[in-house]
Amino acid sequence: MPMRRRNILAAGLVAGAGGSLAAPARAQSDRENTLFMDLKDGRVVIEMRPDLAPRHVERIKTLARQGFYDNTPFHRVLDGFMAQGGDPTGTGTGGARDKGFADLPDEFTPATRARFLRGTCGMAKTQAPNTANSQFFICFAPAPFLDGNYTIWGRVVSGMENVDKIKKGVSGSGVVQNPDRLIRMRVAADVPA
Repeated sequence: MPMRRRNILAAGLVAGAGGSLAAPARAQSDRENTLFMDLKDGRVVIEMRPDLAPRHVERIKTLARQGFYDNTPFHRVLDGFMAQGGDPTGTGTGGARDKGFADLPDEFTPATRARFLRGTCGMAKTQAPNTANSQFFICFAPAPFLDGNYTIWGRVVSGMENVDKIKKGVSGSGVVQNPDRLIRMRVAADVPA
């Protein structure tokens, strides 16, 4: 069923640090593909998956390095489903297009390799294919109905308890009044060890 950018997560995504996203053997020190997301309640560490979605991972890293995500709201948060951010306008219709970033083609993987579980990070899009830009979501719980329909670009490996504390929106729409903000997002390779 198609979902609008504002409604993308009305159904309820869930992925978590405990959820398994089959990952290739990789050194835990892959700082170029590790993302630090600082929230009001603490740091969230995300393992990015360029093996699943190279274009989307590159977009996230580029925007993080430009400070695009800093102080942006989690404008849509559905309890038991997901927290959505990445829109500086907080309306659910904004993104990095006005900064010259074109929409990205979908990058789907077989469900045997990647599924929407608790802690899974996916890209938000309109109901049309190939429309992801800068908005993303993090699942609070498994959401198998999203498998093969939304691009998976990473997973939370630490700090999921901080994601769980993001202020929830009204039931149904998930729109958040006075939303919590993503304080800062950085690629670990750019942060002194």
